[in-house]
Amino acid sequence: MPHIYVILFVFTAIAALLTHVIPAGQYDRITLPNGRAAVDPETFRYIDASPVGLEQFMMAVPNGLIDAAQVVFFTLIIGGMFMVIRRTGIIDVAVDKLTRRFAGRSVLMIPTLMIVFATIATLIGTQELALVYVPVILPLMIALRFDSIVAAGTALLATTAGFTAGVLNPINTGLGQTIAELPLYSGFGLRALLFTALTGAAILYLMRYALKVRTNPEFSLMAGSSLEQEKRRVYVHDLDTPAMSFSNRQKWGGIAAIGFFAIMVWGVLTRGWFMTEMAGLFVVMGISVGLIAGLGTGKICEAFNEGFRDVLVGAIIVGLARAVAVMLEQGQVMDTLVHGLGGLVGGLPSTFSALGMFVSQLGFNFVVPSGSGQALVTMPIMAPLSDLIGVTRQSSVLAYQLGDGLSNILYPTSGYFMATLALAGVGWDRWVRFFLPLFGIWIAISALFLIYAQAVSWIG
Repeated sequence: MPHIYVILFVFTAIAALLTHVIPAGQYDRITLPNGRAAVDPETFRYIDASPVGLEQFMMAVPNGLIDAAQVVFFTLIIGGMFMVIRRTGIIDVAVDKLTRRFAGRSVLMIPTLMIVFATIATLIGTQELALVYVPVILPLMIALRFDSIVAAGTALLATTAGFTAGVLNPINTGLGQTIAELPLYSGFGLRALLFTALTGAAILYLMRYALKVRTNPEFSLMAGSSLEQEKRRVYVHDLDTPAMSFSNRQKWGGIAAIGFFAIMVWGVLTRGWFMTEMAGLFVVMGISVGLIAGLGTGKICEAFNEGFRDVLVGAIIVGLARAVAVMLEQGQVMDTLVHGLGGLVGGLPSTFSALGMFVSQLGFNFVVPSGSGQALVTMPIMAPLSDLIGVTRQSSVLAYQLGDGLSNILYPTSGYFMATLALAGVGWDRWVRFFLPLFGIWIAISALFLIYAQAVSWIG
């Protein structure tokens, strides 16, 4: 498979060419009570064409990096912060202790962590926390004789299942239902069942893969990777050697790190913190924990630099992924695509309308891999359209949730996803080989839930 840079550059070029083929169109925007801007579904019109020129195409990647600056810098800072903590030795001692404790039942770590991660995601709606989870659990998963895909999967599959089901998720369920004028968080029961089905399927799928890798490392999709071999050299522990123990300064450093993570959770839940605020907290965390654990300022700075270098490719990929949407926005064809998707769904037989909404959202997520962004652009159109084609608005919100969430960890245009893979050291091609069978299972589960919702005229 070509390098991910090549894949994303080709997608960007195709998007630029499409602006010469697809007519330019535009919806007016209205301001919702929460201050967000959404499209007015009654105002679509074709406008003068403004296809992307050579100069705009040349600026696609820089503009993509600027537009995705939050994710880019968040990725860099996480890489730097975790390298500082690793240099303190806190991670090595913690991994040694956990490896010894779970050596005989290591596979149980997977469902335990996944249930926690999925529950957090379904309550607060932050898939992006996978970026935080992966560096924490990666050394442990390698030490337990799994591989980097197991580490990435534990975080990505769990957060995606929880986010997609959106039992009390303000990002997709809350915003989608607000736009569709539904009672907030109505339909709790069916979404809870969906959460159980998606999370359960993901846990069973990942545990099966993890057990195969633990039994025979040759089954690992990371086999042959020099980076993976280096991780095994660094993190795999010999249980016959004496157990490691924390020094006093490492203990205080570890306590400080836990305290900073508690502050992060508090900020996300009560203050609405997102990537910028968390990145700022992680800078302070890296410096503070490093000093408390005994690192000098020079070593802390060098550790940050090394961490930046390790995740630089992932940060650049985020900007390349964003460049695809930049081309479509500059060519003013994004609204035309939304209008066309609405017309396509409206032309389907009523029996397949809910599934058609799901497929259309799944396709649109390639260019707008943002839950809130997709809701603000598509739901003002899909909600009233559902009234005309015999689909309840509750079902249209569910179709949007499924179409947006599941593909966030498949499409290379999803910035946080590609950054998470970079932090785990997993190539997109290797991840796709691992994830596609589960993606098919998730699609089947989604279709069954939508068929049921359509059959019973689900209103919550």
